[in-house]
Amino acid sequence: MAWIMLFVAGVFEVVWAFAMKRSDGFTQVIPTLVMAVTMVASFVLLSLAMRSIPLGTAYTIWTGIGAVGAFVVGVAVLGEVLTPLRVLAAVLIVAGLVLMKLSSS
Repeated sequence: MAWIMLFVAGVFEVVWAFAMKRSDGFTQVIPTLVMAVTMVASFVLLSLAMRSIPLGTAYTIWTGIGAVGAFVVGVAVLGEVLTPLRVLAAVLIVAGLVLMKLSSS
């Protein structure tokens, strides 16, 4: 269950990052509220997951899901540039996440 909570926390991290971008410097009310709610939810789920997942593993996977997820949303939704080097960076992050998961007890 902790791994599911950690994954959902990572997804919420992507949502709050996207909402922050859409908030236009906190001048748009709805995206700002979405950001605040999903940010709190993300932190709560991360803290619950850390009850049984080591800190280094949980935090690394949470930020990795957020980083790769934000990259994918940026490219797919916001039209950000997709270059081979950026794809390689995302692949390396995912490889690191897999290794971190495999190294956890």
